[in-house]
Amino acid sequence: MPFHPVFITGNGRFVFEAATRQPMAEQVRQMSVTENLHNVLADIATAEKEAGRSPGSVTLVAVSKTYDGPAIAPVISAGQRVFGENRVQEAQGKWPELRAMADDIELHLIGPLQSNKAAEAVALFDVIETVDREKIARALANEMKKQDRHPKLYIQVNTGMEPQKAGVEPDALLAFVKKCRDDFGLSIEGLMCIPPVDENPGPHFALLRKLAEEAGIDHLSMGMSADFPIAVAFGATSVRVGSAIFGKRDYPAA
Repeated sequence: MPFHPVFITGNGRFVFEAATRQPMAEQVRQMSVTENLHNVLADIATAEKEAGRSPGSVTLVAVSKTYDGPAIAPVISAGQRVFGENRVQEAQGKWPELRAMADDIELHLIGPLQSNKAAEAVALFDVIETVDREKIARALANEMKKQDRHPKLYIQVNTGMEPQKAGVEPDALLAFVKKCRDDFGLSIEGLMCIPPVDENPGPHFALLRKLAEEAGIDHLSMGMSADFPIAVAFGATSVRVGSAIFGKRDYPAA
């Protein structure tokens, strides 16, 4: 079920509030983002109920990649505490200040991680969802020991076996989980997947759940703005939703 956020602009005029000098259009935009958040949470609750799952069993990860601090702040003020970012460097530029808004924010890395960014990732993130190869596992293990900081770790699984996409292939997952646990002393707490964009996501979500059961893993990060109700039905414990909350992204020109 796709979501199309609507941004209300009233009569189209810029009206300034005297005390803050904030454009009325900006106030309306913030209200719209907050409304979008509440709608997504309501849709998650509906999906939980329809799937026969306990209320609150699915965590919303608000994907704030490419959005700046002023766009994210209203979502924090509305009570959202779990956020996802794609790039270490981008997150470093905005989250130290944003974390001052609430002491219980949980920050997830949901984009590819290079081994030379492992130290920064361990220092900044609370959950790293994209462990996908031995080199990254070794680098994270070394940094976690060095910093005495232990973010939760998820393995990204390439359920569609797409050559352009990161992730461990399904047939290699159990051996990789074992290596992470036995050779590097890592506690693997979850699996994450991004199904192919042109395929029914259901079989991919079912496969991830099956792999998690075989590996003795409890957490499943799957489902995004267009398909998270399906993911909830297949057992997701967290869903990653960005555009349904913040609106369409404006990516920088290449």
